[in-house]
Amino acid sequence: MTFFRFEDPWFLLLITLLPLAAVMVRNNREAVISYSSIGRLKAVRPGRMTLISAIPNFLKALGFALLIIALARPQEGHKRSQILSAGVDIVLAIDTSGSMQALDFMKEGKRINRLEVVKDVVSDFIANRENDRMGMVVFGKEAFTQCPLTLDHDILLAFLENLEIGVAGDSTAIGSAIGISIKRLKDLKSKSKVIILLTDGRNNAGSLSPAQAAEIGKIYGIKIYTIGVGTRGKAPFLVDSIFGKQYIYQNVEIDEKTLQEIAQKTGAKYFRATDRESLKNIYKQIDSLEKTEVKILDRSEYRELFPYFLIPGLIFILAEILLSHTRLRRIP
Repeated sequence: MTFFRFEDPWFLLLITLLPLAAVMVRNNREAVISYSSIGRLKAVRPGRMTLISAIPNFLKALGFALLIIALARPQEGHKRSQILSAGVDIVLAIDTSGSMQALDFMKEGKRINRLEVVKDVVSDFIANRENDRMGMVVFGKEAFTQCPLTLDHDILLAFLENLEIGVAGDSTAIGSAIGISIKRLKDLKSKSKVIILLTDGRNNAGSLSPAQAAEIGKIYGIKIYTIGVGTRGKAPFLVDSIFGKQYIYQNVEIDEKTLQEIAQKTGAKYFRATDRESLKNIYKQIDSLEKTEVKILDRSEYRELFPYFLIPGLIFILAEILLSHTRLRRIP
């Protein structure tokens, strides 16, 4: 960031004395000469010569004003901020299995599926953690890294926006999702390592069990916050039938016990989101629990600008002296 300042701004008060100095000089110049008659002189209109005769005074005033500004030491500053932060490394593990199609969430009076609500809420969470490295793991029947850990949150948000249901299969491999997330975090040196796992089902795929994955996370000092998302009871799904689009209601079971054990084992917490507002509050709670310590070191460099005022000021004063003693000399 570039800015302008005066190192010694009090010198600028001297500019207010220039009008007073001009009046005093004018009074000192008053003189009387003997002349037989000034009748003809009175008949002469001032015209252009009056303006020309004012040039020396103008040059002198401008010159001294520039010299005063030079005394105040104008400077151009360049401010650089260096962020020194003990960041938190966060992996967002998001369930994209078929059950995320359930339309049990509302937004602006309309039914939307679970994944759309998750994308909306998680994007706000990402925006609030600008000094943390974040990545994303997507899971269904399989689990894979959608976005490695990065400080470029625009890329992360782009990946999040393009998430689709079923991209990793229709089953739910919770253990595999935790395992992939741990792989991304285990060798990093950071203040805190966190996995935020969101699912609406129970582990029914993958070779690594959630309990085993949680044990591995504990060994590496990784906290695993777990979120069960979805209404209690039956959830509506929009399906095609011979009568067109119709809603059917199905039970989607969330293995809350396993999710609670995962969080408890790693020193984190389990949350249940039954609507959009509760999901937003959950991410706000996690945001407050995993704070980043940010220290901003400001460094400013200054470039002296007084020569740009001093030199023209001296030139104007010298020009006034030259003109006052040659072409625009006053008599007496």
